[in-house]
Amino acid sequence: QFALQENEIKLLTAEIERLKNFGCLGVSPSLKGLRDENAKLKYRLNFLKKSLQEERSKSTKSMININSCLQEIFGAAIQAAYPDLENPPLVVTPSQQPKFGDYQCNSAMGISQILLKTREQKVIPREIAEKIAKNIPANECIEKVEIAGPGFINVHLRKDFVSKQLSSLLINGVQPPAIGKRKKVVVDFSSPNIAKEMHVGHLRSTIIGESMCRLFEFAGYDVLRLNHLGDWGTQFGMLIAHLQDKFPDYLTVSPPIGDLQAFYKESKRRFDTEEEFKKRAYQCVVLLQSKNPDFIKAWNLICDVSRREFQKIYSCLDITIIERGESFYHEMMKDIVKEFEDKGFVQVDDGRKVVFVPGFPVPLTIMKSDGGYTYDTSDLAALKHRLYEEKGDILIYVVDSGQSVHFQTVFAAGQMIGWYDPKVTRVAHAAFGVVLGEDKKKFKTRSGDTVRLIDLLEEGLKRAMDKLKDKERDKVLTPEELKAAQTSVAFGCIKYADLSHNRLNDYVFSFDKMLDDRGNTAAYLLYAFTRIRAIARLANIDEQMLRKAAREEVLILDHEKEWKLGKCILRFPEILQKILEDLLLHTLCDYLYELATTFTEFYDSCYCVEKDRQTGQIVKVNMWRLLLCEATATVMAKGFDILGIKPVQRM
Repeated sequence: QFALQENEIKLLTAEIERLKNFGCLGVSPSLKGLRDENAKLKYRLNFLKKSLQEERSKSTKSMININSCLQEIFGAAIQAAYPDLENPPLVVTPSQQPKFGDYQCNSAMGISQILLKTREQKVIPREIAEKIAKNIPANECIEKVEIAGPGFINVHLRKDFVSKQLSSLLINGVQPPAIGKRKKVVVDFSSPNIAKEMHVGHLRSTIIGESMCRLFEFAGYDVLRLNHLGDWGTQFGMLIAHLQDKFPDYLTVSPPIGDLQAFYKESKRRFDTEEEFKKRAYQCVVLLQSKNPDFIKAWNLICDVSRREFQKIYSCLDITIIERGESFYHEMMKDIVKEFEDKGFVQVDDGRKVVFVPGFPVPLTIMKSDGGYTYDTSDLAALKHRLYEEKGDILIYVVDSGQSVHFQTVFAAGQMIGWYDPKVTRVAHAAFGVVLGEDKKKFKTRSGDTVRLIDLLEEGLKRAMDKLKDKERDKVLTPEELKAAQTSVAFGCIKYADLSHNRLNDYVFSFDKMLDDRGNTAAYLLYAFTRIRAIARLANIDEQMLRKAAREEVLILDHEKEWKLGKCILRFPEILQKILEDLLLHTLCDYLYELATTFTEFYDSCYCVEKDRQTGQIVKVNMWRLLLCEATATVMAKGFDILGIKPVQRM
């Protein structure tokens, strides 16, 4: 990327010189034209120089993805060793045991099979590994390589390289690796229905979607967070009809709808039992869809009540999202139907207009027999709008696994009609399993109702406070610190319990497990974080002293536990890169837990602060070890931020 920009700068500079000569020699093009052209080129040249400077500065501050660096090195070595081999396998992974080095390149076995299949050459993997090792180019990160077993290449990293990367992290903070062109990511998540309360089923989409947005934003993408509310459709007919009966002066006096859930249930009961009410409800739908001002006002009143309730939950969980419900796409739907008709994809089935997509047995219904639209139509309209108007490079739908076939069909229809090419634009359904109760059945209240999300959050707050009081934290923390710890633990534990499970699986919701301060839980990690942050504070080392030390001290990594911790800290970028590819956030939780346990091993074996056993006075501060504590806490804090968890200084 830098080389291309530098080349363009050279060409532009030469062109500006050429135009100068034109002007001097009085050649035919008008002087004004030359000046304009010259000004444009100079502007472009200055822009490129500035952009190159910024990119260079950013890339020197960015954390290096060591795995990617090693892949480049081994990619070059394989290319040099086997220049005629097309797309050879490139497998580099962290080593599981110290005796096998720090990383392993396991490409030799795959190359051996390719040579046998394509050229009928039988070459043992160990020979291939030796040939690759001989062709490793000069680099700053590898100390030595060893061939082990049938053909594994064990890689030992240079200590000065790791130390330098840790110093860079301490000086510049956690900076993501440069991503090249800044892409637009559209994330569709949460998406509750108007007039219905958010329940435990909305928890996963909301938490997972928020965390994905935070990750893409941190990585430098332009992220649009969308809440595809269920705010349009036939149910609004019965709600508006019921509103007219219950609050006839709703146009002039704002109706005091306190419990929208009860209001919805009343209107549904009337719709199911009163024929006259049912007819009027259908008439209300027609008037709403024809944009009658009185009916639009009624619709807005109902939506506003829901919005206020949703916002309470979003505020608790620190969720940022833009509302763009089904109603936003309503005007686009007739054009969607026409486009599919014009391209010959529509069939009429019993009055319905349907689209069959190759490979999917159930067609999309894009228009009902009564002329109304469906979820299929609105999802197709949303897909096209996000591709064409929002110009999304990556579209992610965080919706439960039950919708998988529906979304696969909608995406395939979008490809079929030519809206996007999956090789260029990534459109993904980030599916997730359901929340189960401790009886391994769908999570319900004792009476069998769906658990209201607001009740769940309040229960979390209560249990977090009980836990803190059990640990007698109320005796050592100020009321403000206790409150901060309560919300941090309650909402952090609920989020982490969800995100630490593979989203594709169902997971069992258990307050007892998530509030346990042992094992892979937010309670354990938050406590570990506050302990790490306290080490320097208790040694009377402030932030300014740490910053100065980061610039002056060399991080010594001679002890095996220092070395293990240093490498673990630097794996952060490769963990994030993996999640950007597979959208599985539990990998980050597993990494943070590994980092915390690796830190504990280091702290138990390596004195950071040495004290006199009799007096308790500080005798010596091992500053390089305090810097390792600081680097650990910095990475953990960024990990928490991506997961939407707020740590506290005292707990």
